[in-house]
Amino acid sequence: MPAEPWERTLGPAGLPVTAIGLGLAALGRPGYLNLGHGEDLGSDRSVAALERHAHAVLDTAYDEGVRYFDAARSYGRAEAFLASWLRERELAPGAVTVGSKWGYTYTAGWQVDADPPEVKDLSVDTFRRQVGETRELLGEHLALYQIHSATVESGVLEDPAVLDALEELRAEGVSVGLTTTGPDQAQTIERALAAGGFDTVQSTWNLLEPSAGRALAEAHDEGLGVIVKEALANGRLTGRGGNRELEEVARRLGASPDAVALAAVLAQPWADVVLSGAGSAEQLMSNLAAREVRWDDEAAEALAGLAEEPEAYWQTRSGLAWN
Repeated sequence: MPAEPWERTLGPAGLPVTAIGLGLAALGRPGYLNLGHGEDLGSDRSVAALERHAHAVLDTAYDEGVRYFDAARSYGRAEAFLASWLRERELAPGAVTVGSKWGYTYTAGWQVDADPPEVKDLSVDTFRRQVGETRELLGEHLALYQIHSATVESGVLEDPAVLDALEELRAEGVSVGLTTTGPDQAQTIERALAAGGFDTVQSTWNLLEPSAGRALAEAHDEGLGVIVKEALANGRLTGRGGNRELEEVARRLGASPDAVALAAVLAQPWADVVLSGAGSAEQLMSNLAAREVRWDDEAAEALAGLAEEPEAYWQTRSGLAWN
């Protein structure tokens, strides 16, 4: 059975969220590495067209009860699209919970094949610049601000200037979190727990890459809110991925492969929010059907063998083509 209830709270501040949230990585820019992303956006890739497209997906999410929305400075115009949608909906701060991230700068210039599409810099100077940019767009709607793709090697979790700046933000009433990436996610989570000062952690966990599960459970036990990203492995765990085992379980459960993959995350007792990274309203509706999937031990046993070695998983991910 999917984890209950649908409405939840996140982290020490008790931010009101829902079991499934919407991540905007695929909605704020014309290029992304989800399988079939280009097809989802349609032929008109202008800023105005993608803003309308993003608003349509946001409308669907809100109308279906989704109340957590996750953006980042590097997601093209995702923060701006979210901000304009909040204005059009006339939603007051707190009507939905908004999280965003700092640490990458979008450099693609609205091109699909830009190299690089974004540049990472986890310095305090980048934080101060980007938190100002985020607040200019999202204002009092910003409830959670996260380090984007913290790693042990980056040194950000030992940078006193960054940690002090994050604590200042936290003292102003904005929750502070981090996201993780790569085969050493568990070590990064452990380092963050040792450093202290974090309210949430957002990590990749899915049927192909479950290695961070034990560390995420520990973080949850210590009171941090846990957000799961890339639950569909950038499309590899959808119908587009052609995964025979997943498709067989989906047929037995009477659901789509993506709904089953999301239900696997909802079944984890430490997962507070799992993000849909849908690129269209149709995909989002398919994702949200995970709420009705009756996840069971037979499904867990049948799909346990999908797990890959973390190094292999992340190497495959790094080779995915944008669009």
